[in-house]
Amino acid sequence: MTTIDTLSAFNGGGSKPVTANEAGAADRFLKLLVTQMQNQDPLNPMDNAQITSQMAQINTVSGIDKLNTSVQGLSTQFRQMQALQGASLVGRDITLKGNQLSVQGGVGVGGFELSGTADSVKVEILNPAGRVVDTLDLGAQSGGLHGFSYQAPTLPDDAPYTFRVLATSGTVAVNHTALMREHVLAVSTVGDKLTLETTRNGAVPHGDVVAVN
Repeated sequence: MTTIDTLSAFNGGGSKPVTANEAGAADRFLKLLVTQMQNQDPLNPMDNAQITSQMAQINTVSGIDKLNTSVQGLSTQFRQMQALQGASLVGRDITLKGNQLSVQGGVGVGGFELSGTADSVKVEILNPAGRVVDTLDLGAQSGGLHGFSYQAPTLPDDAPYTFRVLATSGTVAVNHTALMREHVLAVSTVGDKLTLETTRNGAVPHGDVVAVN
């Protein structure tokens, strides 16, 4: 009687382990197993351990296929949700890392995040040449996110002014991150990456958004 090595045939005759990509269709494996059982030597049949081992192989392959399908489905849903979330930001203001002063209607706004409590926080307003034109004394501030506004009646909207934060606790500087306000004009998706088109910073990754105003 002819004996068919199911695992060898399934793996293309090689010794490498079965993978989901090599498996193809699960029914091919089952057909090979049935053929092997039909053509086995009745005087030396396969024992239960052999059958169980080969069935475990097909269960593993089937499980990997199902897992890959589930992951791909979740990835697609995630991209769809991300695109929907991004679309909801069009026409809205967001907060990003940066030190550009957002000027609208004679009022400039900005923000910062302190790593800890500061006894003194000052914000210097700089003109396009980098010269300090005004200083805001915000006093003591706790750690976390903070915003400020600057009355700038003589500045046109979106004037290219910047700001600099000086935060100290006693004589020690407190670590901080400058935050700026931006306006979202459009969104785009390339692969699994969502990008926001903004007024002054151009294309900005969605992951850079600190807050939605």
